Amino acid sequence: MSRLWSNWLVVWCWGVLAFGALLSTAAIPAIDGLVRQLFTLFATDPASANAFDQNAVRFGLGLQGALTIGWSLTMFALMDAAKTIGAPAWRSITLSLLVWYVIDSAISVATGFWPNAVSNTALMIAYAIPILASGALKRA
Repeated sequence: MSRLWSNWLVVWCWGVLAFGALLSTAAIPAIDGLVRQLFTLFATDPASANAFDQNAVRFGLGLQGALTIGWSLTMFALMDAAKTIGAPAWRSITLSLLVWYVIDSAISVATGFWPNAVSNTALMIAYAIPILASGALKRA
C-alpha cells in the first residue's frame, strides 16, 4: 500500500479515536456540550433528543465512546499487521467493518436515528477509498 493510502488510513483511525473521545464526554455533564448537540442532531424525534439526560443514555454513549476508542486502537494494530500479512488481513478487517456497518446502520434506522447511518456510510466510504484504490484486497 502506498504512503498516501497508508497515511489516509492513519488519519481515518485518528478520526475514529477522536469520535470515541467525543462520545465518552456524554458521561460527564460538565463537558457534554458537543456530544449533546450531535445526539440532538441525529435524533429525528424530539422525545429521543430529550432522552440524553437520562443516566442510562449517558452511560450507553460514554461506554460506546470507550468501545470506539478501543476499536480505533485495534484498527491501528491490525493495519500495522496487515502491512506484513497483506490481502488476507485486509479482507478480514474489511469484512469486520462491513458487518459493523450493516448492523449499526440497521439499528440506527430502526430506532429513528437514521442520520447515524449516513455518517456510518461516510466513514465506510472513507475506509473503502484507500483499500480499493491501493488494491490491498487483491494482493497475495
